[in-house]
Amino acid sequence: MIDIKFLRENPDIVKENIKKKFQNHKLHLVDEVLDLDSKKRTATLKGDELRSKRNSLSSEIGNLMKNGQKEEAEKIKVQVQEINNELVENEKLENEYAEEIKSRMMKIPNIIHESVPIGEDDSKNVEIQKYGEPVVPKYEIPYHADIMESLCGLDLDSSRRVAGNGFYYLVGDIARLHSAILSYARDFMINKGFTYCIPPYMIRSDVVDGVMSFEEMDAMMYKIEGEDLYLIGTSEHSMIGKFKGQLLKKTEMPYTMTSYSPCFRKEKGAHGIEERGVYRIHQFEKQEMIVVCEPEDSWNWYDKMWSYTVELFRSMDIPVRTLECCSGDLADLKAKSCDVEAWSPRQQKYFEVGSCSNLTDAQARRLGIRIKGEKGNYYAHTLNNTVVAPPRMLIAFLENNYNEDGSVTIPEVLRPYMGGIEKISQKK
Repeated sequence: MIDIKFLRENPDIVKENIKKKFQNHKLHLVDEVLDLDSKKRTATLKGDELRSKRNSLSSEIGNLMKNGQKEEAEKIKVQVQEINNELVENEKLENEYAEEIKSRMMKIPNIIHESVPIGEDDSKNVEIQKYGEPVVPKYEIPYHADIMESLCGLDLDSSRRVAGNGFYYLVGDIARLHSAILSYARDFMINKGFTYCIPPYMIRSDVVDGVMSFEEMDAMMYKIEGEDLYLIGTSEHSMIGKFKGQLLKKTEMPYTMTSYSPCFRKEKGAHGIEERGVYRIHQFEKQEMIVVCEPEDSWNWYDKMWSYTVELFRSMDIPVRTLECCSGDLADLKAKSCDVEAWSPRQQKYFEVGSCSNLTDAQARRLGIRIKGEKGNYYAHTLNNTVVAPPRMLIAFLENNYNEDGSVTIPEVLRPYMGGIEKISQKK
């Protein structure tokens, strides 16, 4: 959510930003906010005038009573009551205007960074840089589900009977590899100075409203029936929610945290839940990183955060590239975002394994996350980034470490988490 003062003073910039995001259907919201804001400010001014008049009359009543002029005092009391009734109606009107303004402001997208490329959708995202040499071996790389099944590590038939499509059983060495990657990612981020955290896996609706747009919520979140609770789609939701309504000390900034959680997503409107494989699923696990920082430091943190994901993947010999997300591919609260994509030797192309975003003060405004400054309080900036998200990340791992004999090599950095084994081999 952007600053209403900024919108009030720069409506044309806000409208141009909406156009750059190809959301022309939202242009009317700017004019509606301006109109409602004007009405609310008029109502607020009227309320101030009424309260001032009431205070003056109340003081007059006291003087009249002291002088024994009870009849005159009673007449003024009637005027005071009329003012009180008018104030009640005026305050009700102010609240109505405030709610109408908020409902529209929540739909107006955050101001994108000037460096964001302009484009309608993810097909217009721009490659920034490649890391590592993509290799296509001379032998065939099977589909990732076939690799897992050949290693007795994936059971989709049972998961379909238990929960339907979009779920899975990981078994044996593949399940152990899944946990090893998460443990390695956890320690990797701790060594970068981040504080490890396991957050709540459910959050209330006011936190949901604070961390994402309605469109994202409708497409992603599972609602707990009969309760004001949602299953998280990523631990970023509850991690940023941790700071809701807080006035943070400047001396304690920044907050840098890495969190583990399972994640649950409806994937409504996505490219479809796979019947085979674990690329697009309803349930997965993830190691996340979030930063809450001073506004002037957020772009420096943005560059650090995505570089950590690149470094993690390269430590496992997985080639990756970074993509600059175009304006039309940015969720409404994001000012700038880049995807990290891993190389798939089977498909001979890159696919998304993580995303880093700077939301500037959009989430902080919605959630009331402020920093106590010497000259007044101000909103913090919030950022989030995927460290690693298996089982999708397993696809890149298995394909890039698959051997001609059907075994999978374990990189050195993961061996301590795998009991020292160097390969996973097919069971006879």
